[in-house]
Amino acid sequence: MAWYSRFIVLYERVFMKVFLLRFVFALLFVLILTGCGEGQLQGEGAIKYAPLDPVDAPFKMDELSLPVITDRVVNILDYGAVGDGKTDNTEAFANAIDHCANAGGGRVLVPEGKWYSKAIHLKSNIDLHLAEGSEIIFSDKFDDYLPVVLVRVGGIELYNYSPLIYARDCENIAITGSGKLNGNAKTWWVAMKRRETKEFFKMAAAGVGVEKRVFGTPEAAIRPSFVCFFNCRNILLEDFTIGGGPNWTIHPVYCENTIIRGLSVITDGPNNDGIDPDSCRNMLIENCLFDTGDDCVVLKSGYNEDGWRVGKPTENVVMRYCSSKRGHGGLVIGSEMSGDVRNVYMHDCDFEGTDRAVRIKSKRGRGGVVENVWARDLKVKDMQREAVILNMVYSSDKKQAANAKPPVFRNIHISNLSCEGAPTAILLRALEDSPISDVYFKNIRISSKQGIVCENVRNIVFDEVLVVREKGTVYNIRNGSDVKISDNLVAEGSEVFLEVAGAGSSGISIEGTDLSKMGEAVVFKDGAAKESVVIK
Repeated sequence: MAWYSRFIVLYERVFMKVFLLRFVFALLFVLILTGCGEGQLQGEGAIKYAPLDPVDAPFKMDELSLPVITDRVVNILDYGAVGDGKTDNTEAFANAIDHCANAGGGRVLVPEGKWYSKAIHLKSNIDLHLAEGSEIIFSDKFDDYLPVVLVRVGGIELYNYSPLIYARDCENIAITGSGKLNGNAKTWWVAMKRRETKEFFKMAAAGVGVEKRVFGTPEAAIRPSFVCFFNCRNILLEDFTIGGGPNWTIHPVYCENTIIRGLSVITDGPNNDGIDPDSCRNMLIENCLFDTGDDCVVLKSGYNEDGWRVGKPTENVVMRYCSSKRGHGGLVIGSEMSGDVRNVYMHDCDFEGTDRAVRIKSKRGRGGVVENVWARDLKVKDMQREAVILNMVYSSDKKQAANAKPPVFRNIHISNLSCEGAPTAILLRALEDSPISDVYFKNIRISSKQGIVCENVRNIVFDEVLVVREKGTVYNIRNGSDVKISDNLVAEGSEVFLEVAGAGSSGISIEGTDLSKMGEAVVFKDGAAKESVVIK
């Protein structure tokens, strides 16, 4: 039996070697398939996005960083997607995203073609990449956006139809590429025109819990946003064209470290804002083109009681090198700003044909503070309303204020702005118990039908300003205190430079300004005292 024992020993040795070799090969295969875990994310296996140019903001701001996502590629074609514009690819998108996320993340490739889909939900470490010639066309059937998800609508948390693209509690997510996102939302616009519910405003004011604010039915319908990232971080949106969504177009809520660059937002539906950062911090928006049916970029932070309950400001936002062809405002803040908006910097932007270039809007009942806002180096043309407006009497919101809290606007700087054509140059309109304060204009050139109008303001500076207007006075100030007008240029044909009204006007000074060619330098009305103005 010795030969048998030797045979068994030899067999065991050979078997173990074969087993070990198979185990090693299997392990290598798994590591290759999964991208070698986190090590690849930190090495050469990460997607190489174009680097960021430095951000030089006039306030302290955390350094922005691009998401870190492995360069693994998962093609939706491999999951049964058909790019004929009719076949339902919802399952293919979901399976591709799930597989890629489970393998450690990567790029979900949408190749050339027209890809019809219901709601798409992203996950952490996913880049949805829209290749050149690709277009995702979204369903216009409302039930295709169920079950409901947690969102924020008009500054109020609730459960509603899913946004067309949605992510919640994710990190390192992106939508990139030169393709197109088509919201296909005309059915939403028509159906909801008269029957969209506003009940959630009453529920929030009455303190009804978020878990009970459930909508997303024909009887309680609210149009969803197009793209909504909810409580996410490390986000990149880059290079694609988007439009035709049911409601707001790009709506980051409670997000941090977001980079939006190179987008074309072309949309014409009701409430089709371009980008609505909502209680977000540390964001860069650059090199984007806007042609919208509402505001281009509009910063928000919650509505009245629900905004105070959440208590998250929008802060540290930089917008640069952007342009617009149409929209209600270039850079807008409000009206939902109850959680505060601060540290905002826009520069080197061009706006043509928008209603306004800079617009800050609110009303009594909002509370909240807008502060530390800078806008400079702006070229503006053919405005439909004011070149710049700061307005605390926002009339588009018809709901009666349930409280007396006024908003606060302060520490706002606008410089190096040129505007060719506007009905009104600048409008500052505040409340008697909450004047707009500490606003500084420098090197402003505007041609307009009407000049500069101020009501209930304090500590305002107009330095090196030229307003060429068709009629009326250059400055109309009602109940303004500590207003300094310095080194202004006066256009030929000006009749009245300054009209002062209201007993609350005081401490107004004009200096370094040649008024010798004026018909009347200053006119006083409605109880304004002559001592309220000093000419130096």
